[in-house]
Amino acid sequence: MMQDVNKPQQRKRKPNSAPDKRYTTAAPTVETKPAQRSKPQAAHRPGNKGQKPSGSFGGPSSAEDVRVGDRIIVTIKRIGINGEGVGYYRRKAVFVKGALPDEVVKAKITKMEPGYLNADIIELEKRSPDRRKPPCPVYETCGGCQLQHMTYEAQLRAKEELVRESFQRYAGLHELPMRPILGMSDPWGYRNKAQLQTGREGEKMITGLYAAGSHRLVDISGCAVHHPLVNQVIDQVKAILSELQIPIYDERTREGAVRTVVARVGQASGNVQLTLITATDRLPDSRRLVQRIRETLPMVTTIAQNIHKGKSPLVFGEKTVVLWGQERLEETLGDVRFSLSPRAFFQLNPEQTVKLYNAVQEAASLSGSELVVDAYCGTGTIGLWLAPYAREVRGIEIIPEAVQDARDNARASGIENARFFEGRAEQLLPEWVKRGIRPDVVVVDPPRTGCERPLLQALLQARPARLVYVSCNPATLAKDCQVLLSGGYRLEWVQPVDMFPHTAHVECVIGMQRIDT
Repeated sequence: MMQDVNKPQQRKRKPNSAPDKRYTTAAPTVETKPAQRSKPQAAHRPGNKGQKPSGSFGGPSSAEDVRVGDRIIVTIKRIGINGEGVGYYRRKAVFVKGALPDEVVKAKITKMEPGYLNADIIELEKRSPDRRKPPCPVYETCGGCQLQHMTYEAQLRAKEELVRESFQRYAGLHELPMRPILGMSDPWGYRNKAQLQTGREGEKMITGLYAAGSHRLVDISGCAVHHPLVNQVIDQVKAILSELQIPIYDERTREGAVRTVVARVGQASGNVQLTLITATDRLPDSRRLVQRIRETLPMVTTIAQNIHKGKSPLVFGEKTVVLWGQERLEETLGDVRFSLSPRAFFQLNPEQTVKLYNAVQEAASLSGSELVVDAYCGTGTIGLWLAPYAREVRGIEIIPEAVQDARDNARASGIENARFFEGRAEQLLPEWVKRGIRPDVVVVDPPRTGCERPLLQALLQARPARLVYVSCNPATLAKDCQVLLSGGYRLEWVQPVDMFPHTAHVECVIGMQRIDT
């Protein structure tokens, strides 16, 4: 959680939504344990005869006898998809927040499900050499990062294992052609955009994220994974809002104006696009506010107001007004130029995005004569990256605003062999094939839920020579890969990319080739 750069049935995330759930206006809900964790039929419980008291360690003799509050000893085997440690008690999976591979923990059961248990650490009986003190003072409460208590090298190993385990479980591949994960030389200060909710702590204004499963706002001033300029701008804007006594939105009473502060920095220019999201049509004292921001923060080149009156969990509302400055923030990736409106989708970690797109380019293996279809094109980033090496690129996206952004980005970059179409890939692709327009390469970059089955069937019917799959969820990637393997493709290699250091997210690129070509 690629990252704000932030896919409707086709791309169910809108251009203004975040790549991970880190930034939403509603308090984040606790993610339910994913379907990939097996849930066997509930066995008959034989009762508690012989069970140890809940205050002692060792636990019941059977996993089916476990109750909330029981204490058990668990050896942690790996890191799970949400960053928790995964071990087994009497062959039942146990998810222990904050535990690391190879640690032995004394834990207290907090939740029981047919296929797994949740537990909290009470004591570390055996400590991992990869454990470290998280540098962030609010790491335990913020929830934006999940792996700061691991060394970065251990994080990369854990993410490789997460990919490997997913392909073993869901694609039946025990010998995976996986390359070493592409990490960062400096895994801090990489997020080029922050979307922080506003609130008050006593008389003090704060900006931050809601603690997991609550409506308690955690101040994350100076966040170590945000670009330093983003932190600087948000801190100064807070001071100015307080100085001018501009009313801050109160989620409980639904009174006040400013509900979210959004700052995005252009990596190439160092310019910052600032957006204040309000619950009101009018931003109080906006003239003086703009003046003070311009005086204090010369790197800010856009000051915009977005109006979001409703209760939707989406960060942005539909209406945006530029109060001062440039309409868009100019950005580049390689030789491709992007012109970003305040609501436009763009990748959160540009340095790692270049590595990801280079892997896509390698997997596509273009000679200049191919028709490439980008089936979840969003704002056109991948398609435009590949266009110089292809005969033609056709992007498909269901969101009209994203299609327009893609066309604008192609124009800004002087790319003339890329066209973008509004619609669903599972409908447009078969139509094109019927008209004799058959793609040589198809790229898919779906949301975390993976490709819908109609699109997978459309891909198999279109029979492109090469498929490139970009994924932010190893489990759904492996499941979709199994369908494609059964449909006449072979897996050439898997390339993990660490787009979001210190979180449990891992991005992957896989290259597939049709067997009969």
